[in-house]
Amino acid sequence: MLPETFEALASLAEREEEGLRLEFLGGRLGAKSPPDGLRTTVTMWLARQCAQQKPQWGLHVGLGLTVETYRKGRARPDGTLAPVGHFVGAGEWGEPEGVLMTVEVTSFDRDTTQRDRIDKPRAYAESAIPVYLLVDRDTREVTVHSEPDEGVYQKRVIVPFGKTVTLPDPVGIELDTRQLTTWARAEDA
Repeated sequence: MLPETFEALASLAEREEEGLRLEFLGGRLGAKSPPDGLRTTVTMWLARQCAQQKPQWGLHVGLGLTVETYRKGRARPDGTLAPVGHFVGAGEWGEPEGVLMTVEVTSFDRDTTQRDRIDKPRAYAESAIPVYLLVDRDTREVTVHSEPDEGVYQKRVIVPFGKTVTLPDPVGIELDTRQLTTWARAEDA
């Protein structure tokens, strides 16, 4: 499928079915599940953490990115960290140049493993996005992927919810994930 064909299809799908957000990764069409309460809350929490530590950056939510080799893929990260104003004029699909980090918060749908743990790290690394942060609700861990080289993140740090993790440069901030433990327990109740 040509990127232009996918973009037209994704646009039509969003207009016709509220909350339907399509992605195109690894040559496969997929639907991103709508955010639930905890996924939205975690994304907002991350946005606040980033803004408090680096006010010149914004965690953009809802913007699509052109990703993968030769820009054929289209992803919709839960968050995209970039300088404030970076995406002005970008339209629905922004370019990855200048993006500091992408963020995904897992959902409980059947293709989370393939999409968030395999396809997206590959696509973001191929696009030379310096950091990919995965907040994994299934394993209750935060995984920080960094040092993209030849389509693969060379470094991966995994910490359980409740610990502090350092997001490497160019992000260069620390996240105390104790709050994630509290929310995970509330979700179990």
